[in-house]
Amino acid sequence: MASMAENRTVFKDYDILRYPITSEKSMKSGGSNQYFFVVDKKATKQDVKNAVERIFEVKVKSVNTLIRKGKVRTFKGHLGRLSDTKRAMVCLENGHSIRFVSGV
Repeated sequence: MASMAENRTVFKDYDILRYPITSEKSMKSGGSNQYFFVVDKKATKQDVKNAVERIFEVKVKSVNTLIRKGKVRTFKGHLGRLSDTKRAMVCLENGHSIRFVSGV
């Protein structure tokens, strides 16, 4: 039964961390120990910290979050609005790093 509880924790962690932001700007602006993620809107800083530590097996120093407001866009003459997203900047302890792409 312990393994089922562990699996639920892993699935919850992947629900908190939606996907990493791997743009050129985010990779250059953060430095070597900072990583950016789009996270669930209801996730707290502690939730993000625990999820990153469990998924990537690293030690997190700090987490900063912000809510990016959705923009109004026009597509074929129709107005639409992008949804709001919550983003997290995760700073890792010295000596730790995350490899998003390995073996390429």
